[in-house]
Amino acid sequence: MVGAAGVATMIYYNQVLGVSPALCGTAFLIASIVDAVSDPLVGALSDSVRTRWGRRHPFMFLSAFPLAACFYLMYQPPDGLSEQGLFLWFTATMIGLRLAKTFYAVPHSALGAELTDDYDERTSVWGWNWIVGVVGAVALGVFVMFVIFPSTPDYANGLLDPDRYWFLALFGAVFCFGAIMFCTLATADQIPFLHGEQSLAERTGNYYRRFFRDTFANLRALVVNPSYLSVCLCWLILAISGGVIEIVATYTFVYAFDFSTEQIALRDIVRVPGVLLVVVLAAWLTRVMDKKYTVISMIAVTAFLVGLPYCLRLIGWFPENGTIWLVIAFFGIWGLGFITLPVVPVVIDSQLVDVADEHEFETGNRAEGMIFAVRTFAIKLTQGLGGLIGGFGLEIIGFPDDAATQGVSAEVIDGLLFMMGPLYYIIVYGGLGFAFMYRIDKQRHEEILQALETRRAAR
Repeated sequence: MVGAAGVATMIYYNQVLGVSPALCGTAFLIASIVDAVSDPLVGALSDSVRTRWGRRHPFMFLSAFPLAACFYLMYQPPDGLSEQGLFLWFTATMIGLRLAKTFYAVPHSALGAELTDDYDERTSVWGWNWIVGVVGAVALGVFVMFVIFPSTPDYANGLLDPDRYWFLALFGAVFCFGAIMFCTLATADQIPFLHGEQSLAERTGNYYRRFFRDTFANLRALVVNPSYLSVCLCWLILAISGGVIEIVATYTFVYAFDFSTEQIALRDIVRVPGVLLVVVLAAWLTRVMDKKYTVISMIAVTAFLVGLPYCLRLIGWFPENGTIWLVIAFFGIWGLGFITLPVVPVVIDSQLVDVADEHEFETGNRAEGMIFAVRTFAIKLTQGLGGLIGGFGLEIIGFPDDAATQGVSAEVIDGLLFMMGPLYYIIVYGGLGFAFMYRIDKQRHEEILQALETRRAAR
């Protein structure tokens, strides 16, 4: 739901409320700085805290109301605020939203990491997790465009209609609260079967001393783990590139391609085939190429197809606006790219769980929360650093604060296309090299798992 609403966030504060794109980008950056601290901290907390309800579920449960409240307030600022006031409101509510999401998403990811020890089954588990998430995102994305922001005689693109944002705020808040409560309660029966006995915190006397000691010990071990660094750096670069797309794509759809909100909804619909195929495709590719080269090859193919329409428009090899051929060509190319896209996060999640086993093998400690904090941080970095780059990019190319009435020049359109095409390629392919650092293959994981099982049985 947060992601589905994200397509409107920058447009709302910049084009509807009149906040400059640089200030919007700064708000994204500040929230990301808070995330950089909170994500590993919450991960470490959920690794160390022990309650009768387990390590993960209390944090997930307590996040529901704050996340819903911050979601609502973000899209319903008080009337009469100045540009600076709106910037402060946007920043404060985004920080609150990000913190609340951290307290849910980090323990949730760590929970998923504890469900199976099998090398191949992990890919399947995270594949189904991805399917549910993306199907929900597609359904909500279509709902946002068709129901919350439909095209009207007054607004050819409903995202520019200020009177529709109360609906987004209320619906999104209620949905987020319900989704978190459902997941937390529906997985509570797994609490007795999750990892818990391996924490170093169980074997020390003073809680606060042991918490910080174990946290720093885990950090020291992880920052020198080449496989973990490989996944982290590659994933973070992908998140930054995704953030640029998330922010700038909406502007490009509206002003460079003249898509209506209903046509923009096709961006979510073309994701469905890849989602339906991801479990089978990921399992087959990892058997053929193992996880490392599956990630590398799928990133290369996906990035090329996602950036291709913008590059073709820049050189004049794309259909004109207002034609059915434009819609077919654009979303046809993206549809091909989205077939391979889901494989990347699914396999990366599976790699992170393998890293958790290697970390336990080397340190004796389970630290899924801290390890998966990078996953959650990367997802939020999509709107953070990517939002900063997108926001300042809009400022650099001179995008007007009221484009609906001022119009957009050809030079500004070219700037949008450059960010979505060539700049996107530079970021993604520049970060792809980190994926080659990954060292855990199936044979290495089997050796680690056998050693862990022997160690556990001896206790």
